[in-house]
Amino acid sequence: MFGMNPNTYCMLLHLSLLLLFVVPPLGVAIPIVLWAINKDKNSQVNQHGKIILNWLASFGIYFVASILLAFVGIGLLTILALAVVGFVFPIIGGIKANDGILWKYPLSIPFFK
Repeated sequence: MFGMNPNTYCMLLHLSLLLLFVVPPLGVAIPIVLWAINKDKNSQVNQHGKIILNWLASFGIYFVASILLAFVGIGLLTILALAVVGFVFPIIGGIKANDGILWKYPLSIPFFK
C-alpha cells in the first residue's frame, strides 16, 4: 500500500473524496482507484472503500435530487447542506480511519456491503 500502514492508507482514501470540490472527476476516480488497487490485499481497505463507494453513490443521488428540487426553490438549501456534509464527512471518516475505527457515513445508502 505504497509503504503506508493500513490506517494511514484508509485515511487518505477518505480524504481523497475532498477532490470533489477541486476537480470533481478526480474526486470520484481517485478513491475508486485507490480502493480497487488494494481491496484484495487488505480487508480494512476493502471495508473503508465500500463505505466510500456507498457515499459516492448516495452523494450523486442526493445531488441530482437537489438539482431537481432547485426548480421549486428548496434545492438550493439542499445543495448547500450537501456541500457541507460532503466536506465534513470525509474529514471525520479520515480521522476515524487513522485511529483504526470504521465509521459509516450518516445518510449513506448501503449499496455495497
